[in-house]
Amino acid sequence: MLAVIDYDAGNTFNVIKAFDYLGVKIKLTDNPTEILESSGLILPGVGAFGPAMATLEKKQLVDVIKEAVLVKKIPLLGICLGMQLLFEKSSEYGEHNGLGLIPGNIIAIPEKGGLKVPQMGWNKNRLKIQGTKFDFIEGQYSYFVHSFYASCDKKYLISAVDYGVEVPAMVQNGSVFGTQFHPEKSGKIGLDILETFAKKVVRQ
Repeated sequence: MLAVIDYDAGNTFNVIKAFDYLGVKIKLTDNPTEILESSGLILPGVGAFGPAMATLEKKQLVDVIKEAVLVKKIPLLGICLGMQLLFEKSSEYGEHNGLGLIPGNIIAIPEKGGLKVPQMGWNKNRLKIQGTKFDFIEGQYSYFVHSFYASCDKKYLISAVDYGVEVPAMVQNGSVFGTQFHPEKSGKIGLDILETFAKKVVRQ
């Protein structure tokens, strides 16, 4: 069973609804034993980096997540802010440490070229590496709401979008995946991503 990590993230309910629609068994939990015994993990997220990490630390989930991913090799999918938390640091309202599961930092989208920040709306994915289970994302539009983005080595990029700068849209480091966009709000392509993670990435 997949576990959605419960740390009061704003998009948790919609993420669970999306998996329910797909017929995927999923449980919302902050219980370390349940997290470590799950077949896959979902880390949702909406809001600011610092308070989100503070909540994970308060719930004593940081080390649990790291053990699940690094020791037990449980696949993890981070969504929006949940993806950003996978990186090493963020400069959002000060400097904050992240989970450090993907090398790189979270920085502000530059305001240039008349583009509004935050990026809100649909943007077209460009496949950056081939041979993943998510190659079908090429040319597909997904829904974004964010003011910060991941600055990381291109080898971690499954897909990216153009928003004045190249914005990582979907990332991977081993069994750790992340989407800057909201798959639960991205129509069929978003559901396809969630289903692929649940049924083709996660050990059944």
